[in-house]
Amino acid sequence: MFKKLRNRFLIVNLVSISIMMLVAFVTIYTITYQNVQRETNMELYKVSDFYHSPFGLGAQQSRGEGQSGGMNGGNFGGFRGPGGDPSAPPARSVSFMIQTDKQWKITDTQSRFDMEESLYTQALQKVDQEKTGQGDSNRWTGQFALDGTDWAYVVDPSGDGHMIVFMDVTAQQGILTNLVYTFTVVGLMMLIVIYFLSRYFANRSIAPVREAFEKQKQFIADASHELKTPLAIINTNTDVLLANQEETVESQAKWLHYIKSETERMSGLTNDLLYLTQMEDSRSTLIHTGFNMSEAVESIVLPMEAVIFEKNITLDYSIAPDLMVHGNPEQIKQVVLILLDNAVKYSGPTGAVNITLQKQNHDVMLTISNTGEGIAPEHLDRIFDRFYRTDASRARKHGGHGLGLAIAKSIVEQHKGEIYAKSVVGEGATFYVRLS
Repeated sequence: MFKKLRNRFLIVNLVSISIMMLVAFVTIYTITYQNVQRETNMELYKVSDFYHSPFGLGAQQSRGEGQSGGMNGGNFGGFRGPGGDPSAPPARSVSFMIQTDKQWKITDTQSRFDMEESLYTQALQKVDQEKTGQGDSNRWTGQFALDGTDWAYVVDPSGDGHMIVFMDVTAQQGILTNLVYTFTVVGLMMLIVIYFLSRYFANRSIAPVREAFEKQKQFIADASHELKTPLAIINTNTDVLLANQEETVESQAKWLHYIKSETERMSGLTNDLLYLTQMEDSRSTLIHTGFNMSEAVESIVLPMEAVIFEKNITLDYSIAPDLMVHGNPEQIKQVVLILLDNAVKYSGPTGAVNITLQKQNHDVMLTISNTGEGIAPEHLDRIFDRFYRTDASRARKHGGHGLGLAIAKSIVEQHKGEIYAKSVVGEGATFYVRLS
């Protein structure tokens, strides 16, 4: 179930990121394409304007005149070049011009570079293929690829034909091609990285859900187990009573006492469960005020002295006076009672219990320790879980069902405090409660 949940999370995450990356790429590509096209057209128009100028077409070398330069236009009548001279086309561009009649027959060509005759013919054929629907009186532009070179052109109708200016735009088109390749490679690499990052964070995100689910399953199993024993005892004793209906109530008081005892045990268990639920319910609001923590602890310890003395257990306590904390005094008293009761139960014969309440920095620290078997290290992190007991048989012997420490932890956490335990096996355990 959790694997499917993780995979769905990964798919949704990857699809969402892929869509965002694609939108970003299309946006960047569109903007770059428009900028490249705008710059290409600007440069193309500059070249075209040059060939329209007196320095260009008016000074060109005609094919039929037999002058130096011929069809390819030599040095444009000795022009001084692009170094600030308007007589030369933009130095960055490789360009040429074709002059045609109205039947699209070549009448003249012009270029600063030596061009093969076949290039003019092939270029004019490309233009001829795309001229459909353009009209004979409108200026129009286009692009085509020829022998691995990208060319842009502009067609200017003239009175006796057309003037077509061509410019090499391979570098500009290479920018767009490289942009596509770059985005493809970077996009794939990012998706791989994002996949592993998403997988890592998905596992971390699902871990608390899995843990809560497992705890819920364990809680149901433990609660069922806790209820199973008293129900079995009640059922057995009821059968005994029904089998001896002729007996008096007095003669069967033992069985009735067992039923009542187990009923009380079940009642305590259900009350504790309801209390835990109320504590963890965010809708449960309790009034928190400042109260005297020292008096609250003393109100629990002093009445317990006689009970502890009867069990032949030594009790020592050191309570600093007038320590104030913010919270619910009745709940804090319950925490003290739970921890003190556990310390007495598990201190062993002729054991000792020690209670300390003192100021520690800006907080109040309650420490309750006992002598005894202690708690093994592997149990320390789990003793505050519901129904968790290091020794189930001993816990039942003492009448516990593993909810006391869970209740204490829930109360302390609601007070924004901290509760934890330390222990040395064979020597005893110490529980700490920090409140502010």
